[in-house]
Amino acid sequence: MTVVLLWFAAVLALVYLVFYCYRPASWPKTVIKTLSVLLLAVIAWQAGASGWLIAALTLCALGDFLLSREDEQSFLAGVGAFALGHVAYIILFSGTPAARIDRLLTVPQIFITGALAVLAVGMARILLPRAGDLAGPVLAYIPIICGMGIAALTLPLNGQWARVLPGALLFILSDFALAMEMFVLPKVAQVRRFTPFIVWFTYWGAQFCLFSSFT
Repeated sequence: MTVVLLWFAAVLALVYLVFYCYRPASWPKTVIKTLSVLLLAVIAWQAGASGWLIAALTLCALGDFLLSREDEQSFLAGVGAFALGHVAYIILFSGTPAARIDRLLTVPQIFITGALAVLAVGMARILLPRAGDLAGPVLAYIPIICGMGIAALTLPLNGQWARVLPGALLFILSDFALAMEMFVLPKVAQVRRFTPFIVWFTYWGAQFCLFSSFT
């Protein structure tokens, strides 16, 4: 049953990538997007995984549902759901027995940590002047998502945990691409033809990497 659900989630993610990620809001789009991540939470629950993993996946699925509705109120609620999802991932990573904060002072973690700090500052400088009324939520979200990446660096980069850092970095890349699409890119920019595919591919790939590391 678990294998069936996992394949179903992957097929839904592929259907969303090919047919829906670039289309306007619709209920089929919302259902397919939400279920592709919510099913990972169900599988994690069936496998007896950490409650923090289940919470992270469930909150992100809620965020998917809200962001897919494409209105400002739903966007704010969706950002809040994703922020809480990232906090759940931070707790999951840092609460894992293999996590050690002193890894942040070793190579290559120290360089990646520095790069994430620079990225956070750069994102803030780029996005805040363009985010308008959403500047506050955007400013609050940036350190949370980058903090999730830094928390991933406290885990080993090999063995069972080899997919955690790639998953966290893919998540950050997805959020950065989405932010650029929403606040920075001109409406007529040709790159907009590709950004929905980049956002979804990196996002679901990130969720799968993190899900598979802890189940």
